Amino acid sequence: MSGPVMSGPVMSGPVMSGPVMSGPVMSGPVMSGRRAMRAAAAVATALSTDGRTLLHRLASAPPLTLRQTGPYTVHLVSTAAGPLGGDRLHLDLDVAPRTTLELGSVAATLVLPGDGESEMLVTARVGAGATLRFAPEPTVLAAGSRHRLLVRLELAADAEVRWREEIVFGRHGEAPGRCHARFDATCDGRPLLRQEFTVGDPVLDTSPAVYGAARCVGTTFLTTTTKEPAVAEGVAVLPLAGPGTLVSALAGDAVLLRSRLEWGERAATTSMP
Repeated sequence: MSGPVMSGPVMSGPVMSGPVMSGPVMSGPVMSGRRAMRAAAAVATALSTDGRTLLHRLASAPPLTLRQTGPYTVHLVSTAAGPLGGDRLHLDLDVAPRTTLELGSVAATLVLPGDGESEMLVTARVGAGATLRFAPEPTVLAAGSRHRLLVRLELAADAEVRWREEIVFGRHGEAPGRCHARFDATCDGRPLLRQEFTVGDPVLDTSPAVYGAARCVGTTFLTTTTKEPAVAEGVAVLPLAGPGTLVSALAGDAVLLRSRLEWGERAATTSMP
């Protein structure tokens, strides 16, 4: 398998409160009649007196619109185009001790060109005995876009997490935009994983030591610690030096990428010590 260089030191009852909705803040230069957006959304859970997960807070701002789809499941619904160049978006997740949150999206995120670089920052805190499953649909880098994807994840020592990210190199038949992705995870206050890679550099994208002929790249971070590494075509499962496992995959299309990541996730969980 060829791929980016990876490095590292290495659910319950009904909801008791409804969503709080707020609008986006728009600033910066006009781009085809649209100003750059500053938007934030947040989800916070709480534990009920009878041990159920409650969605204590659900705050949205287009294009980051959140909809509750299950007792502890939330989906992102895009209610505006973007992110476009110049946009700054922030999603904040706070999973209280002994609660569960599952977060997905109803469609892929299409990153479009605009005036400058766009940014998507996801911060998450997962408390003691809590569970977070984060698996949005892929991010597609349209030609000419410039994007930063930043994840900051803080875990309690016994938190359980499955965090999947998928990036598609442009729409059908077009060159990809440029993206710098960084993932920082800490466990009990100590560094667990520091990883970053770039898509959209023609030299790197075509190198057999990086992406080769692949059109998609994806990773899944699991707090499960696999017993030993596993490798198959286009996918690698690597235990971290601390508690946890990293699944990394490349593929020619998004369907195959998802299949390879799911294979790696199963391999990681079935080979636990």
